Parts: sequence; C-alpha cells; structure tokens
Amino acid sequence: MSDDGFSLPVPAFKADEALVQIKRALRDLKLVERGDGYELRGRRIAELALDGNVVAVKLARRPMNTPEWARTIVRSSVDQRKWIDEVKKRLARWEHED
Repeated sequence: MSDDGFSLPVPAFKADEALVQIKRALRDLKLVERGDGYELRGRRIAELALDGNVVAVKLARRPMNTPEWARTIVRSSVDQRKWIDEVKKRLARWEHED
C-alpha cells in the first residue's frame, strides 16, 4: 500500500486514565471497591495497580477467600477492553454456577 498521508497515529496509552476507566467499569458491574481491589459477595476477585505506564491487573480464577490469580498487564486500550470482557465472562459463569 502506498503512504497517502491519511493514516492516523495511534493515540498514546495513558495508564492513569485507563485505571480510572477500569475502576468505573468494575463499579458498573456492581463490584464493591475495597482499597486496590474489588469484591463480589465479600470475596476479592480483582486487584488493580498502576505500574509506570501500564496497569497491572489480577483476576481471580474463582471467587474464593484465598483466590488463585490470573495476572495481566494492560498496555493498550485493546488490552483494557479484553480484560473487562474477561471479567464480564467470569462474572456470568460464576453467576450461572451458583
């Protein structure tokens, strides 16, 4: 393809803004915020931390008192959407299992 000068640059990822958006999405999913984590029915299922220019996130494999964590690094808006979608899938699966 030729470079016709109409390509738009990808906007820079702003981790601090992404963290705010992720927190809002988790609250919209009716999760309770406690410190740096989020709980479902009193069990911690997610933890968030700003780590330089990325957001380090952990999501419980199952809601338990001492969960096993799946760790992910959010480096872009695509990663952010994928992680929030994964949270939604797990919440739906856990609700169905109960």
